[in-house]
Amino acid sequence: MAQILETILTSLLQPDNAVIQQATAQLKEAFKDPQIIPALFDILRGSQELQIRQFAAVLLRRRLNKHWKAIQPEQQHNLKIIVLESIQREPEHKVRYALAQLIAVILKNERLEHWPEFIKFVLQLSHSDVPDQKQVGILVLWCSLHLKASLFQPHVHDLLGLFKQTLSDLHNGPLIYYTVQSLTCILPYIVGNETNLLRPFIPKILAAIRQLIQVNQVQACEAMEFFDVLMEDEVPVIVHYIADTVHFCLEIAVNLGLSDELRVKALSCIMCLIKLKSKSIIKQKLLSQILNSLFPIMCAEPPAGEMDKEDQEDEDDDIEDSVETPKEYAMQVIDMLALHLPPEKLFKELSPLMEPCLLSSNPYQRKAGLMCLAVLSEGCSDFICDKHLQPMLSLVCQSLSDDNQVVRNAAFYALGQFSEHLQPDITNYSDTVLPLLLEYFSRVDPSNTAHLTKVFYALGNFVENLDGKIEPYLPTLMERILTFLRTSDSNRVKELSVSCLGSIANGANELLLPYFPSVMECLKVHLVQTAEEGRPVQIQCLDTLGILVRTLGKDTFLPLAEDCCLLGLGLCDRIDDPDLRQCAYSLFAALSEVMKDSISTHLEKMTTLMVLSLKSKEGVVLHYNENRTFLLFDDEADEEDTEIEDAEEDEDDPDIEGYTIVNSYVDEKECACLALGDMAYNASSSFFPYLDSCFQEVFKHIEDIHENVRRSAYSALGKFVLSMNLVCQKNPSEANTAAQFCLLSHVMPSYLQGALKDKEAAVVMEILEALNEVLKEMKGQCMADAKQLGDICMVIKAVLQSKTACQDCEAEDEDDEQQAELACRLIENAGEGIPLLATAVGGSTFAPYFGEFLPLLLNKTKSSCTSAEKSFAGGILAESSEALGPAVVQFVPRIFPALLSLARDQHEEVRRNAIFGLGVLAENGGPAMHQHYPKLLSLLSSVFCSEQKRQVLDNVCGAVSRMVLAHAEGVPIEQVLPVMIRSLPLKDDLEENSAVFKCIVFIYERAPQQVIAQLKDLTRTFAHVLGTKEIKPDTEETIIHLLRNMAQRFPQDLHAALLTLPEEASAKLKAVIGSV
Repeated sequence: MAQILETILTSLLQPDNAVIQQATAQLKEAFKDPQIIPALFDILRGSQELQIRQFAAVLLRRRLNKHWKAIQPEQQHNLKIIVLESIQREPEHKVRYALAQLIAVILKNERLEHWPEFIKFVLQLSHSDVPDQKQVGILVLWCSLHLKASLFQPHVHDLLGLFKQTLSDLHNGPLIYYTVQSLTCILPYIVGNETNLLRPFIPKILAAIRQLIQVNQVQACEAMEFFDVLMEDEVPVIVHYIADTVHFCLEIAVNLGLSDELRVKALSCIMCLIKLKSKSIIKQKLLSQILNSLFPIMCAEPPAGEMDKEDQEDEDDDIEDSVETPKEYAMQVIDMLALHLPPEKLFKELSPLMEPCLLSSNPYQRKAGLMCLAVLSEGCSDFICDKHLQPMLSLVCQSLSDDNQVVRNAAFYALGQFSEHLQPDITNYSDTVLPLLLEYFSRVDPSNTAHLTKVFYALGNFVENLDGKIEPYLPTLMERILTFLRTSDSNRVKELSVSCLGSIANGANELLLPYFPSVMECLKVHLVQTAEEGRPVQIQCLDTLGILVRTLGKDTFLPLAEDCCLLGLGLCDRIDDPDLRQCAYSLFAALSEVMKDSISTHLEKMTTLMVLSLKSKEGVVLHYNENRTFLLFDDEADEEDTEIEDAEEDEDDPDIEGYTIVNSYVDEKECACLALGDMAYNASSSFFPYLDSCFQEVFKHIEDIHENVRRSAYSALGKFVLSMNLVCQKNPSEANTAAQFCLLSHVMPSYLQGALKDKEAAVVMEILEALNEVLKEMKGQCMADAKQLGDICMVIKAVLQSKTACQDCEAEDEDDEQQAELACRLIENAGEGIPLLATAVGGSTFAPYFGEFLPLLLNKTKSSCTSAEKSFAGGILAESSEALGPAVVQFVPRIFPALLSLARDQHEEVRRNAIFGLGVLAENGGPAMHQHYPKLLSLLSSVFCSEQKRQVLDNVCGAVSRMVLAHAEGVPIEQVLPVMIRSLPLKDDLEENSAVFKCIVFIYERAPQQVIAQLKDLTRTFAHVLGTKEIKPDTEETIIHLLRNMAQRFPQDLHAALLTLPEEASAKLKAVIGSV
């Protein structure tokens, strides 16, 4: 049979389709013969043709992967002997590799304990004096580890000893490559004290990869995966060699003689180190070296006659999937530095390199400087807004008129990034920036769509958050955008225009209403079109329609809501496109906000679509090794004989080396989660029948490999909980309460586990935000018992102490407490849960837990802390003092001095939070605060005299009011009241109106003449606030009651005061007083 089979295999390798088809049919028949396995082994040992032997090994492996257990034990024993003998004799690498994979499959089925000859074989060959034999031994070991590394976990110590020896043979390139790959496979199974054994390997690995670079850059690049896996599982191991690793990676990155793939891999390794061990980067003084290596890469000019990818005039639809260059990756390293290093430290080292670039005569250096500014804006947003926004924005705006389009491209990108990340501060420059953008927009060549895309990017991002500031420019904007839509022949220009319409809608809100008919007319044309080439415009129109629904709301869209639902569902039925579905899902979520429970008739179809998207495996692209060229054995599935399979290993395919997922399918899952959460909350009762099935599918995605999907899944889980809470409120029953309890029993532990274990800060921030929303809405109902309260506090404390998986837990230097802004934001999200917990369970219950948080909060009020940290600490102390109520008394001696110090801070927001906190402390601190009144009044008096910021003055009014309400005897009301009333009405912190007017009523009831003496100023304030949203309904009732009481008791004084008011204001108050 072997001879016949070899003839068939030879035919399969012929360049003739007819011959191949005939041979394929013959091979299928041959596989029905029980002698197929011995025959393939005979070919493996006897054929003279390399490809035939390789083919036989691959077919055997794929056959034995599923049928090994069907073979008789005696034959199994013989096959194990044959395969080890064959690989030892085989001279060709490709056949060796196929044989090594075959051995790995047999071992996976047999296990080590049933094949002791395997270990003896590997050890014998790997200790051989013959280099070629050493290679075979470690190759076999690598393939077995790659397929099933867990089999070797009991032997980790012995393997590490073996690898230490083989890594020393630096002149044997294949050997050190196989060794590094083997070590990479076993890394996840090195646990406990064994991790210490890895440290001596770092310098050996660096030396091995340095040697590999000289002989095989592709293998060197693959070998560097070792550092990715090491940093994923055992970050502390690398700390001792972080400087050596960074220097090694920089050495590769700056070497223009090496491949782009290898240089990018080195830069990627540096990015991981920055993300995971940023404090070590600072402590070991590596920042300067990194930046000095990056800038020549970023400033490099492309080869003559070429342009950088982002500057090419023809837009590439596949640009997302193209290989990244060292220049692009160097910029990402700067981005990572901005996200994970303290801004002050980064700018100190970066500015001397960046500023000369911005002023250079070389356009590529100017581009590098602008791109650097752009990527700094996300991670250093607070620092830039506080200290550098005006000069940085000025530079970018000047560059919009640069002679070189490469520079202008970078300037538009930078402006778009500024607009996205430097909110709301950048909107203060709208009168400078928008005229520049509109002027450029009026003369840009629409045929150059690549450049036009960058102009639209900047314009869209800038207008998106302008609110009322967009009004003067709205007519010009709409005229130009609608003209583009109506007259352009380019689908790309139309797509960009529709996207910009969505951005304008976000910025304009109800100001867009006069243009709504024209906008809908344009959208309808493209929403109903059927041509394939118009699909991108159609998808963008669907996205913009969803934005319009959200921004213009119920009054505008309720009459159109039913048609919009049918439109979105119809498009999803007709068109199989992940981009279209994600836009449709966003539209459905927006419509649920408008329709509420009336969306019920469409929920079954909508939720079915979204759940299918979450279950879908579409978009997964498998990557196979070289043996996958032999595809014919895949047809084994058509065999008629029964297959014996091990269920848990059914999906193993040794040919699969990895996989990627097309981004649009990832985005579809993200949108599906978010939309399901929104719809559950907006249509709670109607959504209830679908809640369980949607929850089950979304819950699986908190383990998704993509962080954006995990984020959206955690967000949706919170919305599901809040939806169930609304159902319980509307329809209280034992069944609903039980369902709510069941939901919480899954969601709350998953939040706590995710916050501690997820390695992405953005995901943990989403978890904490969702948890805070649940606490805010449900209070104590969301906690099963005191243990869960303790568990939540433990998680918050872990974040505050930087002890979660996504934080760099390396100890801070005592004299250096600066943190990256991302790290601060994560801590802020955690801290916001503290007052929410106090409100949820009550001050007396929460006081012991707050006592544990207090030192951590006070630690962030030191003068050495950043303004953001001090503002955060002051705010949480203030809100917690309010939530604790009378239970805050015991903490007054520690909180009061800290807030008093913060009230004198240079930063406005720090002062505001501190003064609010001092007022709350006076309100709830009881006698413990009375002794501090003189000092507090002195502070507030000085602020009244010197403060320039209206927002701070509002908080002073609120603090004084609370002091009076709590302990009037400690306040010289005759001195304080006139000053306070002259500061009314409040302009910014309108929440303080409740305390202020309550205080005025309180004084009126105790000493009415003191209030009547200020009646002229007071009636002016009453006329201003009554009938507005500046005061709450109960405060309005309080003012009206006060006015009527004054009309009865002091009619002449009130009449005299009304005469001083403008006629309209006087009439308003008279109407209030006279109304019943």
